[in-house]
Amino acid sequence: MVLELTGSRVLAPYLGTSIVVWTSLIGVVLGALSLGYWWGGRLADRRPEPRLLSRLILLAAVGTLAMAGTKGFLLTFLMNRTAWGLPDLSGLGLALPMAGTTLAATLVLFGPASVLLGMVSPFAVRLRMESAASSGRTAGNLYALSTLGSITGTFAAGFWLTATLGTTNIILCMAVVLVAASACVYRGDGLAKLAALVLVGATAVTLYAWNVQYRHIGLFDLDTDYQRVLVFNSQDAASGRQMRVLTTGPEGMQSAMFIDNHQDLAVPYTRFYRLAAHFRPGAGRMLMLGGGGYSFPKYVLSHPGEFGGQPRMDVVEIDPGVTAIARGYFDWQGDPDVRVFHEDARRFLIQVQAKAPAGADAYQVALVDVFTSHYSVPFHLATRETVQSLANLLDPEGVVLVNCISAAEGPRNTFYRALLATYRSVFPRVESFLVLKPGEPTEFQNILLVAFKSPAAPALTSPEPDLQAMLAARYEPGPPRPGDPPVLTDEFAPVDHYLLSL
Repeated sequence: MVLELTGSRVLAPYLGTSIVVWTSLIGVVLGALSLGYWWGGRLADRRPEPRLLSRLILLAAVGTLAMAGTKGFLLTFLMNRTAWGLPDLSGLGLALPMAGTTLAATLVLFGPASVLLGMVSPFAVRLRMESAASSGRTAGNLYALSTLGSITGTFAAGFWLTATLGTTNIILCMAVVLVAASACVYRGDGLAKLAALVLVGATAVTLYAWNVQYRHIGLFDLDTDYQRVLVFNSQDAASGRQMRVLTTGPEGMQSAMFIDNHQDLAVPYTRFYRLAAHFRPGAGRMLMLGGGGYSFPKYVLSHPGEFGGQPRMDVVEIDPGVTAIARGYFDWQGDPDVRVFHEDARRFLIQVQAKAPAGADAYQVALVDVFTSHYSVPFHLATRETVQSLANLLDPEGVVLVNCISAAEGPRNTFYRALLATYRSVFPRVESFLVLKPGEPTEFQNILLVAFKSPAAPALTSPEPDLQAMLAARYEPGPPRPGDPPVLTDEFAPVDHYLLSL
């Protein structure tokens, strides 16, 4: 269980954290364990020897160690489709390439060790079997002990290990634990066990040296309680300016900061958030769901005149580790006018709504940016129930700006059409702006949805050239169409499937 939970962190920077990744990981591990149970039972009947069981566990340790040493190279190779000589299938949707790549990655990385670990249980039952009269009790005791170990490993990995040790260190520690378990089963083969420990040490030293080199060139691989985060230096393609990037998934970036000016908005869709001041002039109280690198809060604080003179903002970021990364790598200093809440955004909305009387100290603007990667969205933050909670916290002229990653037209527009229908079911007016390629609505890109609590027509022109350029990216989706996905609700919100075109 420790390896399975850690596996999600291993895969996340390359494949994301969508339902496809979790389905592949769980399915492959269960399939490999089943094969191990079958194979181990037959092998145990032929050779019920502690020495053989010890060697199987030792091989599992080596397989686990191989996972730590090869994961970066293998996943980079698998993500490069040209290495397979395959044609570009992106025009047909993501389902086949993403599912195939994820299955291949999990099979190669986690399959061998899982098969070997699966062989241990039936082998242990066979070795402990003393008579047919006590076979049930023997099997029951061992499987109960095995399940308790799985529970301990799950809690330890989920609540402590991942944020304390980091992904690679956990895998190395598991290899050491398996070598120790092998020695407990059978005291012989000391040279092989010593060689395995030396191999673990050599791998740890090599990976540490690589990590030092990565940090020297500005690449930081960081684990928080909730996710694995990569921070690295890059270059803005449009301007050529150097910037620091934060990402939690295989595509694009979740946040960025220009090295030469930490307050400038480096990511294009965050610049479109400036439309908040255009559509709601003098907005003094704002809510932001999703902190990331705190790019927009920094911009608001450095341009107070643009937002009513003395703007106040509440930022809801579920992961305190991300806030710590923003402080350490993205020059987020904090400010008395920006309150940070480390909790789930949906829970925050419910709590605020329950505590405050209707209309009391309402927000003028809400900003929603809760993608964990390009292909993964917390589904409960995209539903009508969440949108209604947002609307309840806004004043009568309130505006919501939502970052959506999708296509506006074509086979990959399902998530956009579903999110649009959801906001239209609550707000009387919703506008759309194509951020990256306004003239190409079939392209997968950031789309800014702007929902207005008032039915009055908003101003769609501005005397300021930069704002006018954003307003010119307006896209008219038209009324609902036959075949549109239904409104997203707590009962039905397959957002991962929509994003992956499954």
